[in-house]
Amino acid sequence: MAITIKGAELPPWLLLVFSLPTRRASQRVEVWRKLQRLGCVSLGNSGYLLPNDSSNRERFEWLATAIRSYGGNASVVEVQSIDNFSGSQIVERFVKARTLDYQELLRELRRFSSVPLAKRSAARIGRLRQRFQEVLPIDFFHSPLRERVQELLQHLQNDGKSSPASLDTGGVAHKNYRGRVWITRPRPGVDRVTSAWLIRRFIDPKSRFLFAVKNQLPRNAVPYDMYQGGFGHRGGDCTFETLQKAFRIRDRKVDVMAQIVHDADLSDQKFGRAEGVGIDEVLKGWARMGLPDQEILERGIQLAQGLYSSLH
Repeated sequence: MAITIKGAELPPWLLLVFSLPTRRASQRVEVWRKLQRLGCVSLGNSGYLLPNDSSNRERFEWLATAIRSYGGNASVVEVQSIDNFSGSQIVERFVKARTLDYQELLRELRRFSSVPLAKRSAARIGRLRQRFQEVLPIDFFHSPLRERVQELLQHLQNDGKSSPASLDTGGVAHKNYRGRVWITRPRPGVDRVTSAWLIRRFIDPKSRFLFAVKNQLPRNAVPYDMYQGGFGHRGGDCTFETLQKAFRIRDRKVDVMAQIVHDADLSDQKFGRAEGVGIDEVLKGWARMGLPDQEILERGIQLAQGLYSSLH
């Protein structure tokens, strides 16, 4: 097999070869743990393999730098082939490693499913989803168990009901929300900013956003994420989820964003998603810098678009 980037064919594998002084036992354990998190395949004493792409190269280069700082030696090498392993055999080793990870997750999920509904912990299912999100990016060759774990996670999170994105919540007519002014509270955080992105991207492309001033609410403005009226938190949903359901937005990447925003806004670890926390901290930082609400919102909408584009 070979990897093609911008018309140039690269060797398919990266090999990290390293050695550490025997006295560096704790650093050796640290390096081994990092190799596990990267999803490497061991070639015994010969080193560790990853598929050759820019992300994996950067990870190996940083790890090699750390090893050298511990007094060891490290090299990152592009490898075309390995004499005692065919390309398909190497791929099979990667798939087998991730399959073992998924099998462990399946055992945990089945134990969780045996717990009565009233006693199930949202934090525990959140941790299991977080573990799944850690395995997913190192499942380079798509283990056949990936979908089974994903489906069981979704089933358990919804207590065996339909997916939240597919629930009919008495949806509203899009045509009544075109070219509108949308109003929310000042100093927007992750839920209000991503909801504004969702409105502009999927509901009202010509939307304008204002911030509530006491006793000066514009007539016919559509409130969102306000404490009273309009589109806000409903049941266990954040505003982003409420809008997604009300306007029947069926988009796989929006489903993922809904989970990210939910965990960042409600902090209940329901989905085990941590990405939104970083976005929220950036928004808080801009507020501390004294940026106007409108600028925070527009910058945040760009962040949300970047997040959406990064999802697979």
